[in-house]
Formats: sequence, C-alpha cells, structure tokens
Amino acid sequence: MGKMAPNARISRAKFQAKLPHFLLLLLLSLSSSSGYAHNYFDALRKSILFFEGQRSGPLPPDQRIRWRRDSALRDGATAGVDLTGGYYDAGDNVKFGFPMAFTATLLSWSVIDFGRNMGPELGNALKAVRWATDYLLKATAVPGVVFVQVGDPLSDHNCWERPEDMDTLRTVYRIDRDHPGSDVAGETAAALAAASIVFRSRDPGYSRLLLDRAVKVFEFADMHRGAYSNSLRSGVCPFYCDNNGYQDELLWGAAWLHKASRRREYREYIVNNEVILRAGETINEFGWDNKHAGINVLISKEVLMGRADDLRSFQNNADGFICSILPGISHAQVQYSPGGLIFKAGGSNMQHVTSLSFLLLAYSNYLSHSNHIVPCEGRSASPALLKQLAKRQVDYILGDNPMGMSYMVGYGGRYPRRIHHRGSSLPSVAAHPAHIGCKAGSRYYLTPNPNPNILVGAVVGGPNSTDSFPDSRPYFQESEPTTYINAPLVGLLAFFSAHT
Repeated sequence: MGKMAPNARISRAKFQAKLPHFLLLLLLSLSSSSGYAHNYFDALRKSILFFEGQRSGPLPPDQRIRWRRDSALRDGATAGVDLTGGYYDAGDNVKFGFPMAFTATLLSWSVIDFGRNMGPELGNALKAVRWATDYLLKATAVPGVVFVQVGDPLSDHNCWERPEDMDTLRTVYRIDRDHPGSDVAGETAAALAAASIVFRSRDPGYSRLLLDRAVKVFEFADMHRGAYSNSLRSGVCPFYCDNNGYQDELLWGAAWLHKASRRREYREYIVNNEVILRAGETINEFGWDNKHAGINVLISKEVLMGRADDLRSFQNNADGFICSILPGISHAQVQYSPGGLIFKAGGSNMQHVTSLSFLLLAYSNYLSHSNHIVPCEGRSASPALLKQLAKRQVDYILGDNPMGMSYMVGYGGRYPRRIHHRGSSLPSVAAHPAHIGCKAGSRYYLTPNPNPNILVGAVVGGPNSTDSFPDSRPYFQESEPTTYINAPLVGLLAFFSAHT
C-alpha cells in the first residue's frame, strides 16, 4: 500500500476491513490483471499527436497529421494585430482563449511533473506547449489588453465546414480595463508562468519572456477585477461562460507565478487572499472553469516538502479533495458509472475524468516523497491507492470498459469513428480541393458513415452515466474531443508508460 507515516501504519487486512464493500471490490479488481496490457507509450504518442490536428494558422514543415492544411491566416487583421496560430479547442473553428490557456497550463504541468517519463515524445510535448504559448504571447502583446477569442461562435456553429474553408466571421474579442476578465487573464498568466518552468533550462530567453509576460498579465487581472463573461457575454456564453467566478483564477495564477519565480510577493498574495478568494470552495472541481482542486494540490507540494507551513490549509483542502473522490465514500458531486468511470453532471464528462485523475496522480507523487497518507473518515488513502485509482480511469479510457471501446481515436481495435469534429468528418483538401461551403457540409455531418480523416489521439467526451456510447456526431457531449481532455492525459500516460 506504499509508504506510510510512522503514526499511521495499518495492516492491509485492517485497511480493507475499514473499506466499504464497493471500494473493497474495486481494490481487488485493481490488483488483479485485466488480461490486456495497454501500450501506454503508444497512447502517449497519440495523445500528443492530437494537438497537431487542432492547430490553427500556417502549419510547419514537420506537421504530421497531413490531412490538415493552413487555416485562419488573417486572424486578428480586423483588430490590427496578428492572432494567427494557437489551437481550435474542440470540433469547431473558434479559438477560445480561456480553454486554450488552461490546456497550455495542464500540458506544462504534465511536462514539469512527468516529462522525464516521456522519452522520445518529450520533444513533441514541448512543441505542443509552445504552439499554445506562442499564440498567448501574441494575444498579450498589447499592454493592458488580452485578446481572448477569435471567431464568432454563433456563425461558426451555424456552419459545418473545414477550418481551411472558413468564411464565417473571425470577430476578435478582447478584455481591457473597461471590460475586465480576471478569469481568462489569470489563467493566461498561469499558462505563461507554467510554461516558463518548462523552458527554463531548454530555452532560457524564451522562458524569461514567458515569465515577464505572465507577471504583467497577472497584474492586469488583479488590478481590473471581473468575469470576462460579464464583459463579453454574447461572444462567450453559453460556450465558455464563466459560471464559477474569477477568484479561483487569481489564486491559480499567483500559485504558478510563485512556483515559477519564487518571489515572496506571490506567496504573500496567496496567504492574504486565501479567504477572500474562497480557496476552500468546491474542492472536488477542476477544469477550465474551476481551478479549486488544482490550486490545493499544486500548493500542497510546498507544504508536504516542509517549506510552507503557513499554507497548511491548502493541504487540508487537497486531502479533502482526495476523500471526496474515493469510490464508496465519494461526495455527491462525484459519482462512478457501473463500469467504474468517474462521472460528473454536465457536458463532456471525460474532461473531469482526465483532470481529476491527473490530480490524483500528481498528489500521490507529492505524498510519496513526504511519507504522508490521507486520512478519510477513519480510513486512510495511500499514494499507491491514488495511483491505482488514476490508472483505473486511464485503462477505462483505453478500452477496459463495458463497451470494450477505446475512447481515444486511433488506439486499439475499436474506437469512435463518427466524432463531432468538422475537419475529421469532412473530406480533406487533398481529397476534395474544391471549397465546401457553410451548409454544404451538412450532409457530411448527418451521414452515418465513419469520418474520412482519423484524428489520431483525440479523446472524446465519452460514455454516459450507464457506460453506453452512441458514436454519433449529433451527440456532441459524448462524441466531441477537446484539447483540455487530452492535456492532463498526456501526463498520466507518460507516468504509466514508465511505471507498468
């Protein structure tokens, strides 16, 4: 069961005796062989390759997903700036800055904690991070302004067309002192700061540029407080409307700036604003809209290493997160499907699965290095148990589930063939050079035929609460992939490729 603190040692038999029946069964199933050894390194390679299929702008010579071509080459022109590049967040052709920044933060965290496990794929992971941060640098190049979105989502969602054919409005959305957006600015600062750690020894000049920009963007986010969806409601809602408030992103940005810069001012900011910015709320939420569980786990590393006792409350919150997600004693907001998949209400469930599993794995590593276990209502959760729970979620994604289906496109013998993704579902430019207009693509959307272009590595929204999956484009909550599903999965797959 892993290392335990001397005052908390319990035998395996006593530990199991304290567990609810469901959790005991789960543990026994985890300890036995599923009969199928997953190729985690192959899945890692494909999970990173997916990001190349989501690229916007001029594609580089080493582009590996060859059915994609250059797209959106005039983004930003209407605002007099260059906003080419970056990622399309999902199956549409809009560049949403909020989820893109979160994607960059989680890709960076994956490299920081698990890059040593990536082997020859580390180079591709670094390219995936840089494709996002190069764009975020463009989006923050004007002082006091952050460009947070390119593309009118209403006109985009009214069409089904390839990014290479886009003729919808490429409206540029921005926040500034009169139209604040502390949430998206705070997440952008976090992404730039996290990436500065990634490139610190690999490209010191680029790392300094990222950190300097992160400092400026965070100052703007903190000085001009407000939610970007209040400033830009018609453009960002209901697509990436901030339902959770901007307070968590300010703490999240400060936490990453402290980790990247080691400046005391950011630690003091965290301590002084912990209560004001509601650090202890919704401890089992983590995703592009809600950073609370991530904040607590990230800051807890300092506490567990004995370097930040004044931040002990964050470790207590992180322990609470762990207890809230354990099967059998989980919080009402965190359920498990009959097949064992984490399930939370709302769209695109797999984003919760990968993000929460990443936190389980990261925290288990921090616990291991500090010889700590998590007490949960008279029970205890060891680092080994947390790793097992995270691995169970990864194995479910890769095919160990009631459908016998891998939810990663291109991995395994059976995977989604009709994903909700314009570029994948429409014939490529090479196969169909002629322009396909806004409504002309509808017949490809409605056909029951498989997508002609395989978006290798894409992980879709996943099955419903009963483990069933329709594999149909119109069921977008189940069949649409997103960059923020894959970003934390990169770290998970890197670890398990080296430790199984």
